[in-house]
Amino acid sequence: MPIQPVCAKILSGIDRSEVAGKGTINLTLANKVTFLRLALIPLNLILLLFGLNGLAALLFLFLSLSDVVDGYIARKYNQVSELGKLIDPLADKILVITVLIALVEQGLASSAPVMLLAAREFIVFGVRVMAAKAGTILPAIPSAKWKTALQLTAVLMLMFDLPFANLALWVAVLLALFSGGEYLWQNRTLLQSK
Repeated sequence: MPIQPVCAKILSGIDRSEVAGKGTINLTLANKVTFLRLALIPLNLILLLFGLNGLAALLFLFLSLSDVVDGYIARKYNQVSELGKLIDPLADKILVITVLIALVEQGLASSAPVMLLAAREFIVFGVRVMAAKAGTILPAIPSAKWKTALQLTAVLMLMFDLPFANLALWVAVLLALFSGGEYLWQNRTLLQSK
């Protein structure tokens, strides 16, 4: 299926108040914070690849905290949007996976847990896209929020090459696989209908 109809179908679940004019999206402040997070990911990657792990860790922490900020803004100012529910978790996944791949390149992270996390993220995002095509936007579940917090902690530990950093990453993988299974189980009827 061509990409335009898929995107149109995904975006069809977005509230009309989010769409301004001819197919453009009226971004809320919360969504702008999310897109800023996405825009700064390449800078974080560059810092890591040049071995500036301290600066990269500060930027990573800032970007991770911006996830809390955009959620707070969305709830406090009634800016929760279907676009935000879809793009915010995607931004988190892109941030974590790109940094983890760079840490594998540096020899600071094992490749196996990174591959498992990446696979889990692709599968869960696929489920989210299928749900969006069916007109449902899946919010983050509590176990996935815990998984994200543990992943962020493990990534920071890896950036500073701290003891037990790879162990923390493996624990994050276990929680990721659990929450991924939870997403699949909760959406099994959607998956069975395809």
